[in-house]
Amino acid sequence: MTITPSSQSHNSHRLPIFLVLLLHLASSSSRSLILEAAAAAEEEDEQRSITLPGCPERCGDTPIPFPFGTKPGCFREGFQVTCNDSFTPHRAFLAYTGVNQHIAEIYYKVGWHYPVWRIDHDNTALELIDISVTKGEARAYGLVSSLCNAANLSGDYVAKCQNLALGERGPFILSVTRNLLVGVGWRVEPKIMSYLWSAYRNSTYEFSLACLSDLMGMPKLLQLATNGSCSSRGCCQAALPEAAPLTDFGTWFSIDENPMWQTNPCSYAMVVESEWYSFSTPDLYGVEVLPRRYPRGVPFVLDFSIRNGACPGKGQKPPRDYACVSGNSYCANASGGAAHGYVCRCLEHYDGNPYIANGCQDIDECRLRKLNPELYPCSTDGICKNRLGGYDCPCKPGMKGDGIKGTCTDKFPLAARVIVGGICGIFSIAAISFLILLRKEKQKTREFYQKNGGLTLEKAKFIKLFKKEDLKPILKSSNLIGKGGFGEVYKGFLDNEEVAVKKPISGTMLENEQFANEVIIQSRVIHKNIIRLIGCCLEVDTPMLVYEFLSNGSLYDILHSKKKVSLTLGVRLSIVVESADGLVYMHSKTNTKIIHGDVKPANILLDDKFAPKISDFGISRLIARDKKHTGSIIGDMSYMDPVYVQTGLLTDKSDVYSFGVVILELISGKKATHSDGSSLVNNFLETGKKKNKATELFDKEIAVAGDLDILDSLAGLAVECLNLDVDQRPSMTEVLERLLIINQSHKS
Repeated sequence: MTITPSSQSHNSHRLPIFLVLLLHLASSSSRSLILEAAAAAEEEDEQRSITLPGCPERCGDTPIPFPFGTKPGCFREGFQVTCNDSFTPHRAFLAYTGVNQHIAEIYYKVGWHYPVWRIDHDNTALELIDISVTKGEARAYGLVSSLCNAANLSGDYVAKCQNLALGERGPFILSVTRNLLVGVGWRVEPKIMSYLWSAYRNSTYEFSLACLSDLMGMPKLLQLATNGSCSSRGCCQAALPEAAPLTDFGTWFSIDENPMWQTNPCSYAMVVESEWYSFSTPDLYGVEVLPRRYPRGVPFVLDFSIRNGACPGKGQKPPRDYACVSGNSYCANASGGAAHGYVCRCLEHYDGNPYIANGCQDIDECRLRKLNPELYPCSTDGICKNRLGGYDCPCKPGMKGDGIKGTCTDKFPLAARVIVGGICGIFSIAAISFLILLRKEKQKTREFYQKNGGLTLEKAKFIKLFKKEDLKPILKSSNLIGKGGFGEVYKGFLDNEEVAVKKPISGTMLENEQFANEVIIQSRVIHKNIIRLIGCCLEVDTPMLVYEFLSNGSLYDILHSKKKVSLTLGVRLSIVVESADGLVYMHSKTNTKIIHGDVKPANILLDDKFAPKISDFGISRLIARDKKHTGSIIGDMSYMDPVYVQTGLLTDKSDVYSFGVVILELISGKKATHSDGSSLVNNFLETGKKKNKATELFDKEIAVAGDLDILDSLAGLAVECLNLDVDQRPSMTEVLERLLIINQSHKS
């Protein structure tokens, strides 16, 4: 008795394909070479676009090449894909109206001529596995039909039969060359029942395809069926016919009484991708084995095509909606014949997506011949050279002929070859030695990079990591602009920006996370009066820092160099006010409180308009991880807080003390030198104790009668900053407020 569908049942890899085929054909010894080239091809494919600009290229793990797409404007009619984000990873489903599948569940009583009852379950969308525009194919999951003995063990059966609808005028048909009908069971005859459109008779007709698996009466010595074999003993298969395109069909069963239902209760039918399913004898035992093993279904292959058009004739202008838009592409009739539309292909020696502009790209035959030398021959005496639309294989130097045909022969005598061979041997030794040295140098560079915290700084957003080759043109003696205890400073250009490169003395910089944290802290400090850290170079023993370059050098150079620049009181007030603003930002307006620790005129740089920027966060490196007590005293003793020197406790009031010395140096024009009883600081403190005017200590260039009160106010503020009682010193915020008042008074 045959179960047939009712009329209701019809209402319802990322790798290029040539690499996949070669992988199947290759021997085990060449698999690693194939996978290596495949990985390179995959990396190259990732750089190519497979769809229209602005359209998603993937749904979960499934690439979505045009003409398929998930958003409006991203697909041609009939190729819409729904990306279901309720799964992890997301899954892709065909959204074209009429493309669906469902299970018809039928209870059949043996000996009766019609079903007892039937339930048609809801239609479900086809889930995509992958899409190949190169082959014009899409792989999808198809449900497994089953025929099982009823739960009451009476000999009655429940058939769960798959119905698949692809739509009569849709872009999809079942591939007859890439799929098989497979049946699994003790005695089973699966069938394909299909209503097909006949272009010749302009009507529909029913088609049936079947195979038979029969183990009844087999001698026990034959051991029933064989794993991996599908030869009608436990497993049968049938090729699909090429008579007409398959669009709407179902997988069904012919039922014969099976006396083995107690141990073999179920049989199965499925349309599945050729060579995908491997039969195993345990599949004959148990209930719903295959549907449970493959809950999403088994893979099968659909051919797709552009239905609303045909290939233009020779010399004809393509229609407006012509799909083959890529250069180096051509049009071909679809696998179902001209009536089923056309597909686009890349020309020979090109690969990619012919449905998008510039989608077909040249194939590198020289790389692919490593996978299969027979596919792209080039003799061992030839040199493979790729070119657009093909490749060449000229003979090696010293030979003549054609490498593709394998006709390369020597054109030099033996003696000449011996001499050339000797020279080449010497050259090879030299080259190998050079490569060894180069490899050691690269290894050393990697070690420096990791030691200096490169892995941490890679994650920082506001810092550039320069290679040492980038800085090499700058680190010339002609570009040296400064030298001191920290190291050397060079001036140059990077990315069309003038920069200052600090090359520290070896061993002076912290290592690994401490240095990385210091750089990250500096890169996050963004203020108009604080020097901007652009980036750093970690590929050297002691990392180098790259800052913005300021044309007027340091305040120390302006006040004390041989080419001393005359500064008015207004300019000096502007410098001290803006410098104080930068320190206030560091102390109280950053996520991590930053104490400079070495405030002095040499660390206050000036741009071409004499606007100051604070540089060289020397001590902040030591407290980058919330350390408040330093292991050693670092800084210029002429500007250093005596309390810090005595206790080793560095606070924001330490910067206040140093800033007080800077104010004195600005209003006096004299250097702040550290010596017993004769320093600039002591002179002002003594004058303050005697409550005398400090007129004699002021710079003669600015000590004019009208500005003496301003200078006295500045001197008084500086003396307060120098108070040995830390608690009596003003904060930098208070210093800034008073400086703004003094500056406003001067302007008035």
